[in-house]
Amino acid sequence: MCDELAESRASALLLLVGHPEPAVSIVRCVRRDQRLAGITIGAPAGQPEFPEWATLLGGDSAAIPFLRYLPERLGPLGVRVETALRERLAEAPSFVAFEGYDTVTVLAEALRTHGTDRARTAGSWPHVAVEGTRGRIQFTRTPGIGVWQWAWAPVQVVDRDPVHPDRFRILHEG
Repeated sequence: MCDELAESRASALLLLVGHPEPAVSIVRCVRRDQRLAGITIGAPAGQPEFPEWATLLGGDSAAIPFLRYLPERLGPLGVRVETALRERLAEAPSFVAFEGYDTVTVLAEALRTHGTDRARTAGSWPHVAVEGTRGRIQFTRTPGIGVWQWAWAPVQVVDRDPVHPDRFRILHEG
């Protein structure tokens, strides 16, 4: 893979692979190949968020941008959930924990208000509106996309700080 990246003069590599493997092995190979010193590695699925990422890769874990679905500041529900999870996990929860909490909240509301009938539940998405850990969650259909989605979820582009790989840097918010 490194030979192909070097021969094609690739400037970026997106990790659309499993975690920890093969993502960790790919990062190690690319970071150790001097021909690829200038390549930007990105991980849109968020693998660098997990503590195991930094443990397995050490300094190689840093400066790999990823998407993190969190607002700049959590609201009251988000703060309560973060506190409870931090106590239970003995570490800060990842954005994936907030996604999981919000998923259960949304599904519970859809089932509570529209019942367990598949057709009624499927038809409920435009009517579901709940307060989630990361803000108000409502579903819309974006033109050209055939599924209901939370189109305006808060998103950040983040990486692990090369100087302090246990810290995250927010590179962009949207």
